Amino acid sequence: MANDHMPCLTIGPTIPSSYLDNRVANDSDYSINLFHTDNSFTSNWLSTKPRGSVVYVAFGSMASLDEKQMEELVFGLMNSNCNFLWVVRASEDEKLPKDSNFMEQVSKKGLIVRWSPQLEILSNEAIGCFFSHCGWNSTIEALSLGVPIVAMPQWTDQTTNAKLVQDLWKMGIRVRVDEKGLVGREEIETCIKEVLEGERGKEMKKNALKWKELAKEALSEGGTSDNNIEALVSKLTK
Repeated sequence: MANDHMPCLTIGPTIPSSYLDNRVANDSDYSINLFHTDNSFTSNWLSTKPRGSVVYVAFGSMASLDEKQMEELVFGLMNSNCNFLWVVRASEDEKLPKDSNFMEQVSKKGLIVRWSPQLEILSNEAIGCFFSHCGWNSTIEALSLGVPIVAMPQWTDQTTNAKLVQDLWKMGIRVRVDEKGLVGREEIETCIKEVLEGERGKEMKKNALKWKELAKEALSEGGTSDNNIEALVSKLTK
């Protein structure tokens, strides 16, 4: 008996066209934002940083770290002595250290914001790596824009995504959890330095750029994603 069903066709990555193939005019965002913010200050801050020197830290719109983990992340970032841009949602703000000198200490190397346009940030040449929970959207955006990842998955599919990043795509590293279930400040510092400064980090960056080119190739005219969309449209319009 003949199979009349449409075969499975893969498309993507489905990020705005201006970041990859640039075939769709003015397609530069998803046209939806959970939060609104003025990005000019963030852009100006990034413009003062050397190419590939900034760690972008963001855990999406839902992931929530407990107070102890936030503390370890704070000191891991500061001890790395790297520039960092950290998105801390307003709901997470109370978990930051209460020390009155905290923001003064952070300002020497870092910037904390409530929200950011992630695609704009990841595509900025100052970004050297993405410290991420590895939600699927964040993972695909980093892959499509050639940004290596330090993965700290929290739940659901994020552990699988982190494994893809480290073991299959080889464009990042996953942090190790200690016997207390925490990712310690030393581990955070070590992983950041490995990606930004280590020999393995050079290979991760090379692989990240490779995947960026493959993503662009898939979406470009005649690419696998482009061909599959054409096949779907052809099937539906017969």
